[in-house]
Order: sequence, then structure tokens, then C-alpha cells
Amino acid sequence: MFLLSFSPTLAEIAAHSGYDYVVVDMEHGHGGIPKKALDLGPQGIMFPMIESRKDATKAVSYCRFPPEGIRGSAHTVVRASKYGIDEGYLGNYADELLIMCQVESAEGVKKADEIAAVDGVDCVQMGPLDLSASLGYLWDPGHKKVREMMRRAEKAVLTSDPEKGGAYLSGFAMPHDGPAAIRERGYNMVAGTVDIGLFRNAAVEDVRRFKMGLVNESDGEDSLDNGKDVDDEKYWSE
Repeated sequence: MFLLSFSPTLAEIAAHSGYDYVVVDMEHGHGGIPKKALDLGPQGIMFPMIESRKDATKAVSYCRFPPEGIRGSAHTVVRASKYGIDEGYLGNYADELLIMCQVESAEGVKKADEIAAVDGVDCVQMGPLDLSASLGYLWDPGHKKVREMMRRAEKAVLTSDPEKGGAYLSGFAMPHDGPAAIRERGYNMVAGTVDIGLFRNAAVEDVRRFKMGLVNESDGEDSLDNGKDVDDEKYWSE
């Protein structure tokens, strides 16, 4: 799940619901944590719009302390190290952080093999909507040319061997390209929904059902059974 609402409550519900991972989206979502994300202690971080080996290398450098990178150090007091209580943090922080680079433009697709091969890049995340926009098909992410570019990038990542320093493949399930389909093509991680989308759909449906109930009542139809809405149990369980 991608979490755009920046709601701790929804994040906690998602965790208890059984999702394998939740991405807190600070690119399109409402929240923002400039320069503090890694110090909070996430298990992974995703960089948007990576288009070259240089971009990917720079992204990795932001996640590594000197001399391997340029990440600022306050490891003795930040949450990531349990505020300094975790004495082994510096020895294992790099191994325990998942670094994901998004390929979501035509230029990025051309360099997908180079991006996947950068040391430290654990996963390449495909971005179908931005890719469709870069190709001129913002309103049609399922267009044949967009699908062709997606397949090209997928193959480039899949031919990189994670056991030899290559990256895994990750992506979004879409209405025209469901989770089963992309899993069959070799995706290792699949994002299937967005919290805002789930709530939007539930809210719209809730209003629709409420209005339909008013219409039925005005028509004189009895929708009650011994004082209880016949659909009450289903309603509250959703």
C-alpha cells in the first residue's frame, strides 16, 4: 500500500491488516520530512524520477555515511539508532535499509539496466503513470506504446541478477495490469492500492447507499427488519 494521507492511524491499520509493506508517499502525499527521513528509522526509502546511473549513484550516496556517502550524521541521538541505545547501528544500518529507485520516464527506461546495476540499489520501482505522461499518454497509461516501454524496462531489470549486485523489480498494479499479471512477469514487490483511493471508494459508495436508502424510503419501501437495517452487519464490517 502507498500511504498518501500521512495518517498514523491509517498506517497502523494497514500494518495490522496484513500488508507486507507500506510506502509513506512524501512526493504526492500531504506530509513532508525534509532531510530527516532516514533518521526516523524507516526500513526503506524510495527515490522518484531516477533517469541515469549518475542519479542512482547519488541516491545511494544520500543513504550512506562518509566516506561511502554524504548522509549527515547524528546517529547518537536519532530514532533510527533507538536514540543511541542501539550500539550496533553503524555496523548494520546499510544492510538493513532497502533503497528503491523509481524508473518513470522514457529516459529512465533507456538507462534501466544501468540503474539496476548500481551498487546499493536494491530495487527498481516502475512508475506507470509518470511514464505514460512522459510519452504523451497521461490519460491512457494502458496505451500500447506505454506497455512496450514498461516491458523494455522490466526486462532490463529482470536480467540483472540480484545475487550479483543487480536489483529486484517492483511496481504498481493498475486497472489494466493487475497484480497477478505483473507477478507473472517477474515482479518481486507489488503495490496494489493507495490509502486515499480506498477511502475515496468507500466514501463514495457509502454516500450512494445512503441516498438509495432515502429514495427507497420515499417510495414507501420498508428497508427495516425489527428496527434493524437488513444490511447493517455488512455495512459496519466494511
